[in-house]
Amino acid sequence: MSAAGRHIVVLAGGLSAERDVSLRSGRRLVTALREGGAEATLADVDSALLPRLRELAPDCVIPVVHGPLGEDGALATLLELTGFAYLGARPDAARLAFDKPLAAARMAAAGVRVPRHLTLPQALLRDCGAQAVLDRALSTIGLPCVVKPAWGGSALGVSIVVDREELPAAVVGAYTYAPTAMIEQYVDGVEVAVTIVDDGSVTVLPPVEIVPVTGWYDANARYTAGAVEFFAPARLTDAQVAAVVDCARAAHTALGLRDLTRIDMILSDEGPHVLEATVAPGLTETSLTPLAIGAAGRQLGEIALSLVASALASGGRLLSRPY
Repeated sequence: MSAAGRHIVVLAGGLSAERDVSLRSGRRLVTALREGGAEATLADVDSALLPRLRELAPDCVIPVVHGPLGEDGALATLLELTGFAYLGARPDAARLAFDKPLAAARMAAAGVRVPRHLTLPQALLRDCGAQAVLDRALSTIGLPCVVKPAWGGSALGVSIVVDREELPAAVVGAYTYAPTAMIEQYVDGVEVAVTIVDDGSVTVLPPVEIVPVTGWYDANARYTAGAVEFFAPARLTDAQVAAVVDCARAAHTALGLRDLTRIDMILSDEGPHVLEATVAPGLTETSLTPLAIGAAGRQLGEIALSLVASALASGGRLLSRPY
């Protein structure tokens, strides 16, 4: 079933800290869909969303809402209740991927290598003595380490801790974005992102290598032109590419994801370590997934339309009829 000529609503925005990135992703996707022959409309995620969807009556909805609501399964639940066909992970899979500690546990159980890590709920430090808990955490994970919120994206609230005196501030920074922090082993190696297109058959696009000009791949570097050098495809040996591709495919499968997924990892001497999975990859001018699509000789609109066609051919994968 062709998706050309279909009416597709792209959902972007929302109220998370990643709103601006989401809007940029949404606008770029709308342009790509229109270039591919579809009728595409951009809609914000706000209190008028349900009446707006009822008015637009799309053939398919594509959410590109980053952060909570967009990636934690809530928006997917809402879309299933409306009955409109949509792209992206099902609610349970999205919730799992969004919760980094739970996702890491699921992937590790499936044989996917992940960095050594532990989780620190804010209440644990408050009730049991912050300094004692942090000291014990460092003795377990070691230095350097990475501190991040247990959920969220765009590297918001993420810090690399080299000195133990930096740890308390890093944990507080992570708590700004989530009530649980994750302390993770720092893995030295090549940072790569792998995009997966799953329209019934899983296609792994060429890995993208990430090389910050200075510092590391933090929130500012991700969305500042010229702050990062990208290599698409990554400068890897055939054996390394095979290992990275197999690892990304295994992570995607372990988490029960579908449609468009990005798997972020570090390739060390031991092999690939998965850092996280993203169910709503960024599609901005500096985002990784468009680079992978270009490296594969494909177009964003073409891939999006192929995923829409797959969703429509399978009956939209709906819980109910459109309301």
